Amino acid sequence: MHQHILALYNSAKKQQKLIIGLMSGTSLDGLDVALCKMSGNGMNTQIELLAFETVDYDDDYKQKIKTVFAKRDCDLELVTLLNPWIGVLHGKIVNQCLAKWQLGAKDIDVIASHGQTIYHCPKSQHQHADFKHGTLQIGDSDHLAVTTGITTIGDFRQKHIAAGGEGAPLAVYGDYLFFTSPAENRILLNMGGIANLTYLPKSADPEAVFSSDIGPGNTIMDAYIQRFFTPLHYDRDSLVANQGSINQRLLDALCENTFFALGFPKTTGPEVFNLQYLATAQAASETTHLSHFDVMATLNRFSAQVIANAINQCSVNLSNVQVYASGGGIHNPLLMKHILALCPQLDEIKNTQALGINPDAKEAVLFAILANECLAGEKQRFGNQTQGIPNITMGKISFAD
Repeated sequence: MHQHILALYNSAKKQQKLIIGLMSGTSLDGLDVALCKMSGNGMNTQIELLAFETVDYDDDYKQKIKTVFAKRDCDLELVTLLNPWIGVLHGKIVNQCLAKWQLGAKDIDVIASHGQTIYHCPKSQHQHADFKHGTLQIGDSDHLAVTTGITTIGDFRQKHIAAGGEGAPLAVYGDYLFFTSPAENRILLNMGGIANLTYLPKSADPEAVFSSDIGPGNTIMDAYIQRFFTPLHYDRDSLVANQGSINQRLLDALCENTFFALGFPKTTGPEVFNLQYLATAQAASETTHLSHFDVMATLNRFSAQVIANAINQCSVNLSNVQVYASGGGIHNPLLMKHILALCPQLDEIKNTQALGINPDAKEAVLFAILANECLAGEKQRFGNQTQGIPNITMGKISFAD
């Protein structure tokens, strides 16, 4: 037996494992690195987040990725070169974190790497009769494994598509295994570039679980800030949006998209919700004269309204519903204020720290859960295939040598 296969076999049998989860989202702000102590699997999964870092990307990284990010037409040579380059860069970041945490490669069972999404295209978006869903994440896991000396599990989304899903959102798997509670119905809301949610009934009935993208979270707001408020990368503390007024005509135009009428589950991305989408809405609503502050105020309300509509749709006729939020959106106080105001059935919106997981680390932790299931999991009944939740394990394994 190959030594690495034997090592994986031994890791799978261990009562406790150390898994590093990596997440690099569409906001392009940095790499989330979560050191997780994992025990059990399936509904018996236990997690202790031992350490967490978000390592900011420099301007060179952001500029390189933006050249190919969410663009139908781009330089194929650059995509080809970025794939290994990102893998090596992420590996170097992991090595830096390990040094800071005083750990070595031999202490870690596996790395779980999401990679960097550069294009996501479900069939509802691309409309090509000959093709089904597609998604592309770069940041080659072989290069990451060789750079760190640690076996790496990556490219999770392809199996989801192969089994009939849309490749997103994948949060439902970790959410269901770790956050389901008999005490309350839960909605796990993640607000990154794109917002998504997972509904977890207190019955733990997998047939009732569902997860879906719901529309823009921070993606258009961040892009607008970066375009008109350089050198800001996002609207810190809602300082820009708070100086503007919501324009109802623009808000109505932003909400006019067939995506919002689709039932759950569905997926989308910055390929749809971007500055061009905003420009089209401004032209249609004759609001091109608005100040940048008014545009930001309206974009903030737009994201909040989309998110609140989804929460309200999920919680209709339900009692004892609690929302737990994560992702960059939780740091936008105006966004959170709007969402709560638009959800009268909620007394508060908590974040996942109340459940023992740093809300900024949640997505990286969820990929660590997926890697744990790839190693040690048994076939789980996660949900109903018609809800876009194939009963599968995900991830491709890359050895360090």
